[in-house]
Amino acid sequence: MSHRPLYIDLALYAAAAIFAGATALWTTLVPHEVWGAVAIGGYLPAAVCIAVLLTQTGAVWRGRAVVAGGTAVAVTAFPLVFMAVERAIGVGERRAQSEVEVVEESGARLLDTGSPYLHADVITTLPNPVHGYNPYQPGMAVFGFPAALFGQHWWTDARIYFLLAAAACAYGAFRLLRTRPGVLGAGKGPLLRAFQAMFVFPVCALTFATGGDDMPVVALLVLALAFAHRERSLAAGLAVGAAAALKLFAWPVAVVMAFLMWRQGGLRRFAAGFAVPVAATMAPVLAVDARGFFDNVIAFGFGHGVVESPAQSPFIGYLVVNHLPAGDLIAKGLLGLAAVVIAWLLWTRPPSTAAAAAMWCAAGLTTAFLLMPASRFGYMLYPVVLLGWWLPLRDAVAGAAHGTLFAGVDVGDEAVDELEHETGPGPSMAVEWWR
Repeated sequence: MSHRPLYIDLALYAAAAIFAGATALWTTLVPHEVWGAVAIGGYLPAAVCIAVLLTQTGAVWRGRAVVAGGTAVAVTAFPLVFMAVERAIGVGERRAQSEVEVVEESGARLLDTGSPYLHADVITTLPNPVHGYNPYQPGMAVFGFPAALFGQHWWTDARIYFLLAAAACAYGAFRLLRTRPGVLGAGKGPLLRAFQAMFVFPVCALTFATGGDDMPVVALLVLALAFAHRERSLAAGLAVGAAAALKLFAWPVAVVMAFLMWRQGGLRRFAAGFAVPVAATMAPVLAVDARGFFDNVIAFGFGHGVVESPAQSPFIGYLVVNHLPAGDLIAKGLLGLAAVVIAWLLWTRPPSTAAAAAMWCAAGLTTAFLLMPASRFGYMLYPVVLLGWWLPLRDAVAGAAHGTLFAGVDVGDEAVDELEHETGPGPSMAVEWWR
């Protein structure tokens, strides 16, 4: 049996341990430092366990799955809860990134005033104006409700609910894509890779533990793609609409999925599903405080707030803005040109499967993050997760085609190798290498 999956696991955990150690040593952010110090104690034992599995013969998939699950707890759930507890009892320095406080304060503000936003003139008077901005869609404030209603405890920390929401969405996607009686879906190997991408990969684990607001968004996008694979267009619209009600990053994905739904013949149901969560969260806030929405989501998001966005990773757009004459105009022009090119390609070559849509979304968001004048390295978790879930999506597409082609045909055990006995049918050669 091939040991390639184990070698990939070993490389992942070893590289992640190096990343965690480097983060603990050299970051200037206290939550990141804490995460790195804790996470290295999860990734290193995982690498050792995989090295032991490499010496074993026979079935190893269960061992790989146990290692992946234990690592996810050690590098994601444990540091998150650890910092939430310390934050709640006031031990040490900051134990959460500013977005956690922003979300919790916006939840309290929404319950009190009907709007999660402050106006720009009020933000100007704050000691730290950048923390007064809430650049998220109104729906994100829901994750701040527990702290607003029950006070500051470890279990009301917004990160706990980011993790729970993401886990629920991932579980739903697993259920939709896995092989079950009468339905050939993705093999267990690709599904394990998707789990690793979302809950073990260092950028995602770090985000869960320290901030977390992006994780329910990308998890909802994954769930929407899984629904799209099953041609449940209304449910896909509801899922991507819920993501769009949290953050603007989901809107380009909704456009890509609309092209997919058009190909599948479910565009109207998809649009209806998308409209429900967006309208339910945005309409009441816009009716009460349209100016607050504009100041926070539009003006600040496009670099016209009273302070600059702290998102300043040295990607192409940021470098152009800061090092070229008229860089702001050039960067916006490049971003606009990229949007036009992607739109034209979508129109001429729309995705025909959810797997193709996931690849389109990963490529489009990567381009946007690289060209945006204000971006973060952490935003790259979106393409990482989407590419991770492309594996089971692509495998499920191939599984459906395989089931249709060989319906009623008994191929016999001799046609199934040892790896397939462990991981499921996994008929897609495109993902075979990564299982």
